[in-house]
This record gives sequence, structure tokens and C-alpha cells, in this order.
Amino acid sequence: MNDTRFTPDELSTLREHGVVLFAGRVIFDAQPPMPEAQIAAVQAACAGPIPEALLALWTTTAGGRLDYDLSLEMNGNLEGISWTELFWNGNDGYHDLQGWIEHELELAEEAAQEGGTPWSGKLTHLPFGGFEYTDRIYAVVEPGAEQGQIVAWKKGLPPAWTHALHEDSVNTVAADLHGAFAALHLDEDPLAPTSDYFSGQTLLEYLDDRHEEHGLDLDLMDKLVAFYSRAVVDWRTPLAEGTLRHHASLARVALRHAIGADDGELVAQLAAAGVGFDGPLQGSALATDVAVGHGAFAAAAALVRAGAPVAADALRNIDGQISPELTQALLDNGAEPNVQAIVKCAACGAPASAHLIAQACTAAGIDVPPAFIEDRDAMLLDLEGTLVKMQGGAYSHYLGQEGIAQRIEHLRTFRL
Repeated sequence: MNDTRFTPDELSTLREHGVVLFAGRVIFDAQPPMPEAQIAAVQAACAGPIPEALLALWTTTAGGRLDYDLSLEMNGNLEGISWTELFWNGNDGYHDLQGWIEHELELAEEAAQEGGTPWSGKLTHLPFGGFEYTDRIYAVVEPGAEQGQIVAWKKGLPPAWTHALHEDSVNTVAADLHGAFAALHLDEDPLAPTSDYFSGQTLLEYLDDRHEEHGLDLDLMDKLVAFYSRAVVDWRTPLAEGTLRHHASLARVALRHAIGADDGELVAQLAAAGVGFDGPLQGSALATDVAVGHGAFAAAAALVRAGAPVAADALRNIDGQISPELTQALLDNGAEPNVQAIVKCAACGAPASAHLIAQACTAAGIDVPPAFIEDRDAMLLDLEGTLVKMQGGAYSHYLGQEGIAQRIEHLRTFRL
């Protein structure tokens, strides 16, 4: 990929609309180039030279937004990294470059004091992108073998966040900035998404606004979208050629697509092609966990039939009308029954599955009735509180008011 498929006039027009191209990727809401004095101030805070590629980026744009997918292994999890921002000076929010530099300097000084070691007063890792306070992207500016590498940091979340990282983690994105930009990709075609939320959505909305409100030429916009869409990963060709099993990252994208589209036939195709379903697919969640949690029950059933592993806590992820057949298959293949899953099935309008899990709980020696009443009442209290907030206009929920009310009714009428 390169930028030469656009004429200089087209690139100039895109720049007027806040869009620049760098290393084969699209940056939007792009800021003006960084003045030399600001670059010098950043350099003065670093233990070694700022990588040439980062300097090239800053002399193109001092910051902006990105809209791509990026996944890294972290502490045994497969984590999605939110690299949506390129920090810039003058931003008063989470994306202020100088603010993050000062934050890192403070942390480094505190760490040196706690460790009783001398500190140079300089950054070894320069923060230049990320998302709010949970994800950050750094360039290594410490002289040595790792200088110029791009690394990602992700904040650990509380234990209540099932399958998420529970401690801060770091991993290398690429050996340099161009490699890091090349790692940015699109799991799905943004013009044919399989879900309501997808990478590309924000960029497309931005471009629509530039067209409708600021006169961006439609042909140029379409050309930019076509360029942007070249980042969509191609797993279909290796699947057709019978080589997908040799490309783990592509196979995971294909599997996520199958789950997103609830395509049991594609799951079967992937299994027949020798694609393995072991290991995490999203965070620490197995493929069956992800499918059950997304209500992709056809895909989940196909995964179980193909011998995909079933986690002991798979039933905790239920959030839809799961069939008794799939519920029994999960129980038969390693899922452990629990009272919380009974309540979830009842709330989702899956009474037959709720009864199956209740029977399995009883067989496992769990005293179901009192535990069910306690968990049901707690969920009712939470749902009723949510509904009141939504009716007051101060709260939104993915189920909507009707969906919340329906779950309340299901819980009130369910009997063990």
C-alpha cells in the first residue's frame, strides 16, 4: 500500500477535510504538523532520539484519530488494543501529548525513588497514542537493542470483568512505527459489517459529515473508503486454498466472523479445514464462550459438535434464548451448572434451559430454591432500577426499555 494512488491535489483536498495518509493507513480529524519547537521539547524529555518514523508522522500530522483493529497476546489472553488516538499538544482531554509525557515522567521518578535507584529524568518510553486511560502506545526511546520498537500497554480491569485482563500488561506491537501501522487492520469489511458496532464506523460517519456539511466530493470520499478497505484481512482465500490452518491470526478472524454472523456452516467449514478452536479468542474467552455470550447459538452448537472446548463457566455467559438442546450439549461437554445461569435463562425467556440447569444443579448437590430466589431477586432489583433510569431519560441500555421490561416479566412468571 502507498499514497501514490491519490494525486497531489486529492491529497491536498483530503488534508483540508482533516484526512491524511501515512504508512498505508488513514488518519482522520488530523491536526496540523507539529512545530519544530514542540518536537524539540519532546526530544528533550527522552533518553534517546525520537524514531525517524515518528518524526515523519509528526511532520505530517501532530495527532488525529485511527479506526482499525489490533490484537495482541497479553498474559495468556488475546486482547483487542484500542489504538484510536494519536496524541497531540493542546488537547485538554485524554489525548494531550504533553500531559501524558508529564504523567510518564512522574511515574518514572516515583518508581526510581521506591526502588532506591538513580533516575536520569528522561523518558525511556514515549507515549504517543492509545485510548483514554485504558490503552497506550509507546515508542521506545532508550538507546539499545529495543530502540524504535512500538509497544502497547493495557490497563487491567477489576475481577468482575469476566475474561478481561486483571492486571496491567505490555507487549510489543512491531519493531518500528511502519510495522505498527501495518499491524493495524480491519477484521470485517466496514461496508458489510456483521454487527452494530465495527471498526470503520467512526471513520465512515466522519466522512459522511465532511461530505454533507463541508462539501467533500463523493467520488473522492469513495476512493478514500476503497483505499481504507484494503486493510480488510483476507481469510477467505487461504480457506479456499486449504491453507488457513497455517495462519493462526487469520483463522481467528474467520472464526470471529462466523460467530458474528452466527454462521454454523462456516464453523463446520473451518473445522473441516483443520482450524483449531483451542485457546482464547477474545480476552481469555474460548470460542464457545464468545458464541454463547453473543447469542450466536447456531455457531455455538456447531463449535460443540466440532469438538471445541467448553469452559466450566460457559453457562454464565448466556444472554439470549438458548435452546435446551444446546444447553444440554454444553453441560455434557464440560460446562458446570450454576444457579446464576438458571436465573439468566429464566430472564431471557428460555425456561426449558433453566429447568435443565436446575436439574443439573440439584444432581451436583446444590440447594437450588433458596439460592435461586436470592439471585432472582437481585437481578429483578437491578433490572427494575435500570428501567426506572431509562424511563427518566438519564440512562440507555442495549436491550432498550421493552427488552428490560420483558426480562422482568420473564423472571416474575418463571417457576422452578
